[in-house]
Amino acid sequence: MTQTITVNSRDYRLPTTPTIVICVDGCEQEYINQAIQSGHAPFLAELANFGTVLTGDCVIPSFTNPNNLSIVTGAPPSVHGICGNFFFDLDTQEEVLMNDAKYLRAPTVLAEMAKAGQRVAVVTAKDKLRSLLGHRLEGICFSAEKADQVNLEEHGIEGIVERVGMPVPSVYSAQLSEFVFAAGLALLTKERPDFMYLSTTDYVQHKHAPGTPEANQFYAMMDSYFKRYHDEGAVVAITADHGMNAKTNAIGRPNILYLQDLLDAHFGSEEARVLLPITDPYVVHHGALGSFATVYVRNADRHEALSAFLSSIAGVEQVLTRAQACERFELPGDRIGDLVVVGERLTVLGTAADKHDLTGLTVPLRSHGGVSEQKVPLIFNRRLTGLVKKGRLRNFDIIDLALNHLA
Repeated sequence: MTQTITVNSRDYRLPTTPTIVICVDGCEQEYINQAIQSGHAPFLAELANFGTVLTGDCVIPSFTNPNNLSIVTGAPPSVHGICGNFFFDLDTQEEVLMNDAKYLRAPTVLAEMAKAGQRVAVVTAKDKLRSLLGHRLEGICFSAEKADQVNLEEHGIEGIVERVGMPVPSVYSAQLSEFVFAAGLALLTKERPDFMYLSTTDYVQHKHAPGTPEANQFYAMMDSYFKRYHDEGAVVAITADHGMNAKTNAIGRPNILYLQDLLDAHFGSEEARVLLPITDPYVVHHGALGSFATVYVRNADRHEALSAFLSSIAGVEQVLTRAQACERFELPGDRIGDLVVVGERLTVLGTAADKHDLTGLTVPLRSHGGVSEQKVPLIFNRRLTGLVKKGRLRNFDIIDLALNHLA
């Protein structure tokens, strides 16, 4: 059996101990700090005594799909091609979801590990990620959202609902993530995969700020599973796809810039098309509002004028050309607009006011997408050994660190 594999120009040693890489969706580091301080996360509180606690950067846009795919490919979006949940397909001239594996341009470490003879399992909260994470994977791969539809032929396992002992949760619930962890524990104790990837949902983080009772309870649940994985002898590696921030004004109301409305009012309705890569089928908790947008400009002569106008708007942190954004954020140029707009920490970007349904926002808006949500944890239940690259760490370094640099 091959002892080392090479994926997207990175070498990975095959695991000799069951290794679990966990992507906690929306895990702003303050959630962990508050949970530890309040006594809700005793395992994480003690982990520094025997493990490793680091901080890394996620990829921008700080959204779910680009970062999960960066983690499992060990590469930025410029390599794997997934730069949002949603994009404008230049070939079909349509706005489409980027959930189909046909949009993936690079192999995953998961699939290559399975090809090398390892037992690999993937459990994700929402089904939107399953086909991407499971691309060409010969192993176990299913979502908590559709756990009652899991079958041996398509997902590599069956009867998971009965084994977990939980009903299939609502997609808008903390229990959807808990199902992921419970399923991971069931697999660890019976199938004993060599490598497992678990990915949660950020429903709780969108609804509840760090230190609130709901957030602390959620992190207490996760902490208990981390400890059980540790007690089972697994290597546990924890990161996030992005952070999370309040996106409100001083009295808690949503702080939204409707870019399409602003551009139409200033330049006319035919000059530009605004697209929001955060868009996906699950909009109740964020209203399809994030801090990153791309703009397709119909007339090349108007690029500079549109850029200057957008840059002048209070709440806009930066406006980049396609070339600048590709260089700074390592993005695929054919899947972003002519301009990239990044909102400030307290600001989200929308298209037109009548295109966003905010009736589901029953609490102050919290979201992500910008540079302000880039810092994420890199936590391991083992000490680092040997040399680790100096300088900037990324969330997509986590598999490299877990397999190549831990005791």
